[in-house]
Amino acid sequence: MATWRLPLLRRALLLSSPPSPFFNFSTLSTPLKQSKSKPSFVECCSLSTEESTSSAAVVQSEIPKMGTNSKWKPMCLYHTQGSCTMMEDPLHLDKFCHSCSVDFEESVPVLNDSRRAQEFDYFLVLDLEGKVEILEFPVLLFDAKTLDVVDLFHRFVRPTKMSEKRINEYIEGKYGGFGVDRVWHDTAIPFDDVIEQFESWLRKKRDGNINLWREEGDGHLNEAAFVTCGNWDVKTKIPQQCEVSGMKLPPYFMEWINLKDIYLNFYNRRAPGMLSMMRELGIRPLGSHHLGIDDSKNIARVLRRLITDGALMQITAKRSRLSPHAVKFLFQNRV
Repeated sequence: MATWRLPLLRRALLLSSPPSPFFNFSTLSTPLKQSKSKPSFVECCSLSTEESTSSAAVVQSEIPKMGTNSKWKPMCLYHTQGSCTMMEDPLHLDKFCHSCSVDFEESVPVLNDSRRAQEFDYFLVLDLEGKVEILEFPVLLFDAKTLDVVDLFHRFVRPTKMSEKRINEYIEGKYGGFGVDRVWHDTAIPFDDVIEQFESWLRKKRDGNINLWREEGDGHLNEAAFVTCGNWDVKTKIPQQCEVSGMKLPPYFMEWINLKDIYLNFYNRRAPGMLSMMRELGIRPLGSHHLGIDDSKNIARVLRRLITDGALMQITAKRSRLSPHAVKFLFQNRV
């Protein structure tokens, strides 16, 4: 049992199984159909050469558009929550991706592979969504040797300090334009449940007997490190959410790699965010900006390019063991 939990009654949660749906999924196909009043998930998640007037579209003015011949498909967000009931529906499988794989086709010039040996075996690419409380918690497991995404953990998070009316307004504003507000309501669970399930995911044996988490030791990650696009996710938002949820900060959030700092020090140029890095590297963004699972995949594509170009992924920030709110930044040149 994780020692940072407060001594409250634990929920009856089976860690080894996916979360139970909040609603009946017999009408799961509904959000996949076209609607006159709201764009579908397929429409909102697919970039095309046509101009989009939807407010949910990716910022078209600063990024290249995805070609119409792309094989990219949006993720089935019920599947990432462990709740898809349409795995035998060929039309559904044709429209939506059910794999953790990431399209790296254009992100790496194969002939310019200048890789260095990395200090970590795995990188956990994390990109949270939600300003008031965390709404989405996506983590991609990136293999430092194969440069592939080999697993993922993705949960929608239900706020704990908001009224239902405020939650509905919040989710409509955040995810309604993407057409994924329904799947959020169907699958979202409280943050402490998300962390319990995430820890169960960390315990999985990989490559025979490799565990990503030193649970019985110092509680840090084992030969792995979080990778974020900025410091906000791990430095600021996770501690805030832990306080709101009445739990202590898990020790595996004590250090992380800010990809912006790696980018700045390796290429000797500053990039304020994910889209600017992708634009400068000539990588076409895929998916919907500010949908966490899609942003995580695009960050993984930037990570792969950096490693292939010869960058060394190093910890850029650490918390003080005695005072977790005190953070030491390890790079002199940083964003």
